[in-house]
Amino acid sequence: MVSLDRRAGGVAPSRRAPRPSSVQLKYVMAVSGAVMFLYLVAHMIGNLKIFLGAESLDLYAEWLRVVGEPALPEQTVLWIVRVALIAAVLGHIVAATILARRAANARPVKYAHRSRVAGSYAARTMRWGGVIIALFVVYHILDLTTGTLNPHGVQGEVHANLVADFAPQRWYVTAFYVLAVVALTLHLRHGLWSGLQSLGRTRGGNLVALKTTANAVAVALAVGFLAVPLSITFGLVG
Repeated sequence: MVSLDRRAGGVAPSRRAPRPSSVQLKYVMAVSGAVMFLYLVAHMIGNLKIFLGAESLDLYAEWLRVVGEPALPEQTVLWIVRVALIAAVLGHIVAATILARRAANARPVKYAHRSRVAGSYAARTMRWGGVIIALFVVYHILDLTTGTLNPHGVQGEVHANLVADFAPQRWYVTAFYVLAVVALTLHLRHGLWSGLQSLGRTRGGNLVALKTTANAVAVALAVGFLAVPLSITFGLVG
C-alpha cells in the first residue's frame, strides 16, 4: 500500500484554491455596484444635455470620443471606461450568483408556508429586475451605441438618433425604457442600501436617514433618465 503521507514519499492530496467568503463577495458587489452607480450618474448628466439643444448634446458625444487627445489615441479613455464597466458588471453578476446559490443551499428544504414578512418589494425582485436591466442594456447598445436597431442610426448624430428612437409612433420603445428604468430604480435603491451595509456605513448611524437617502438617490436617477424619452414622446423635445 502506498502512503499518501509526504514523509513516506507519497503524493499529497491536491489543495483546492480557497473560495471567497460571503463577506468578500458582498464587498465585490458593493465596489462593482459603486462603479456602475458612478457611471449611471455621469450617463444621466450627459443625457440631460438634450435640453440644451442638439449642438450641445452632439458636441458632448464627440468630446467623449476624443477626450485625452493628443496624448492618447481617439476613444482610448472611452474604452477604458467601457472595460472597467464590463468588469464591474461581470463581477457583480458572478458575486450575486454565488451568494444566491449559497443562500439556497443553506435552506435545502422548502417551507410549506413561506413568510413574506422579511425584505422589501425591491429586495424580492432583485433577480427579475437584474434580468430586465440586462436585456435592456443589450437592446440599448444595439440601439443607441451601434445604431443597428435605431431608425436613424447615424454615428455622431446623438440628438437625431434619440428623437427618432422615442418618437410618438414608437411608444412601445418608450414603454420598454420606462419598465427598465423602474426595474433599475428598485435594484439601485436596494443596492445602495445593501452596499452601505456591506461597507459598514450602517453601524451606529441613522438607519432611517440612510434608507431615505437611498430612496431619494434612486428616484432622482429615475426622474433624470425618464425625462429624456418622455419629453420626446410627448413632443416637448424635437
